[in-house]
Amino acid sequence: MDLRQMEYFVALAEENQFTRAAEITRVSQSGLSAAIKSLEDDLNAKLFTRTTRRVELTAAGRALFPHARRLLAEANAGRDAVTATIGEFSGSLRVGAEQCLGAVNVPELVERFHRRHREVEITFTQAGTGDLLSLLRNGAIDLAFVAGTPQTTDPRLRLTGLDQVTLATEPLVVLTPPDHQLASQRSINWDDLRDRIYIDLDESWAIRIVADELFAKSRIPRRVAFTVGDIHALVDMIDRGLGIAIVPQSVSRKDIAAHLHTLSLAAQRDPIWTVSAAYAHSEQSTGLTAEFLSLVEPGR
Repeated sequence: MDLRQMEYFVALAEENQFTRAAEITRVSQSGLSAAIKSLEDDLNAKLFTRTTRRVELTAAGRALFPHARRLLAEANAGRDAVTATIGEFSGSLRVGAEQCLGAVNVPELVERFHRRHREVEITFTQAGTGDLLSLLRNGAIDLAFVAGTPQTTDPRLRLTGLDQVTLATEPLVVLTPPDHQLASQRSINWDDLRDRIYIDLDESWAIRIVADELFAKSRIPRRVAFTVGDIHALVDMIDRGLGIAIVPQSVSRKDIAAHLHTLSLAAQRDPIWTVSAAYAHSEQSTGLTAEFLSLVEPGR
């Protein structure tokens, strides 16, 4: 076993599909499949059961999973400890992030950066993309992890005038209670979303802006009866049968949403939800920003 095999194994275990795991680890699907097969051969055990749509951990895979995650965490901690002895960076870095960022775990990145660079004063703000981009343009933060879609025309989500790098893309899906009348279907068209009751985040969050715009373009009125401030509250209200929600696919894969029903949007081009890192060019912060973004890369 090696670290690269562990990285591929953990990604596949968390995503349950080769396509998404290959995207996250930046390897071809054939390369990912070969690495998993090699790991299974080394261990003389099947780690996954495979269907046409997804993969699931076997008993052997479930036994390996926590050890694999700890091994990767220890490897990262070792790299960070070595980097911390070099002490090349100082100053301050102000980071902000949306909630719905899928594969990008910003609090984890903040922790790793702080562990590597104790001399840097780092602060973190969680807010909606619209508010984060305003803070960025006003000089109140240095780096923002934001979301939206390439088709969004709302000025609150535009990255015009900022440096940015795309980090991940994924489709939008519909989450319903398990006993909802739409729960018998696997996919739906936009017309199926008429006359439904919706739960959504407030208007500073990118998913609310994107969903409002998509419904307006489709000329479908939408009643948002429940507005919440975080994903946990949104999922809780869906679970209580109070409505349905449009969310990035990664939200449907969270443990808290595992018992809810997920519907794909049949007429939607995939992928649509885009996660980006945005920053204003500044000689004071560019080096720290680049160092922070380097932690997003696999294996760092």
